[in-house]
Amino acid sequence: MTDHFHPQTGQPIGPPVDDTPAAYPGPVTLTGRFGRVEKLTPAHAASLWEAVKGHDRIWTYMPSYGPFVDPAAFGAWVAQRAVLDDPYSYAIVDAQGRAVGIFALMAIRPEHRVVEVGNVIYAPALQRTPLATEAQYLLARYAFETLRYRRYEWKCDALNAPSNRAAKRYGFTFEGIFRQHMIGKGHSRDSAWYAMLDTEWPARKAAFERWLAPENFEADGSQKVSLSALNSPTQ
Repeated sequence: MTDHFHPQTGQPIGPPVDDTPAAYPGPVTLTGRFGRVEKLTPAHAASLWEAVKGHDRIWTYMPSYGPFVDPAAFGAWVAQRAVLDDPYSYAIVDAQGRAVGIFALMAIRPEHRVVEVGNVIYAPALQRTPLATEAQYLLARYAFETLRYRRYEWKCDALNAPSNRAAKRYGFTFEGIFRQHMIGKGHSRDSAWYAMLDTEWPARKAAFERWLAPENFEADGSQKVSLSALNSPTQ
């Protein structure tokens, strides 16, 4: 149902919205308590290679690249990714200055204020760490608050269970399965679509920040309250 109607025809239409285009991503550094997010450059390749080499499973659901046979091939791929405007890739750097992951803002549509976070590669050293969650918080905050996107998308292979779980944990809403959406590395892919809206961001931001707060962690580093619980409708 809608309360908005076309002034001439009387047909139902969506509510009015600020149609000023969002901004394109840029070479920012987003600093958190556990590490930082910064523009991907070829200089990240060496530490990224040390973090990802031998871990072929992290590349299974990437549609057209990986795993890589040696540091030269990997370095060439990083250099190629670093100059692209879409996807616009960022490195995730830990507190010791080591690049341990990559993700990107992509499918960038400033005129509609829609952008996707994707191409997520987390080295084992990054997986299930506070930095892994903090990086997603920092990039989402940048997309909503600085670039002014109103829809923030997450798409993944419907068979990629960890990615589907992550989307829900971060507070994205599942919107459906796009059947035979892509062909990746010679295989058919159904894609699961998730999204977070600007109107939902204040609550999602609060959940991220409560989870990341020092008082949410025990002395051994374990969490007291899960992010999934903080994002549940009852919170």
